[in-house]
Amino acid sequence: MLSVRNGIIAGLVALMFTAAVHAAPMELKVINSWNGSVDDQGLQKEMPEGGFVADKKTFAKLIKSWGVAEKVPEVDFDKELILIATTQGSRLNLKPSIEDGDVKALGFGTRDLRPGFRYVIVSVSREGVKSVNGKKLDK
Repeated sequence: MLSVRNGIIAGLVALMFTAAVHAAPMELKVINSWNGSVDDQGLQKEMPEGGFVADKKTFAKLIKSWGVAEKVPEVDFDKELILIATTQGSRLNLKPSIEDGDVKALGFGTRDLRPGFRYVIVSVSREGVKSVNGKKLDK
């Protein structure tokens, strides 16, 4: 009887330890954000693979292609990372979170399809980020 009880206690301790080590997703603070609409649906293919940008050159190309701003916004890519979501719906929100070093860029859009596409672009801190949506970041 005592060994069964000890086994249950050991199992509970292991479960509590596992839960403590595996952190729950934590919402990331957005440093900067840009959103808008692009009439030419074909330009949606310019969306970077993985839904993120980690370098100035790719960011500049996207900003110019989608007409986000006349001047490319300043982003310190040593400290920040760009996350992007798009939709054909009329509205879109982006909620970035991080869990165990993996950033999830979850876009929430409406189902009412419209011509062109909408985008949300946000910058977040790179601190503690190892990957985005499971894709490892290059050093």
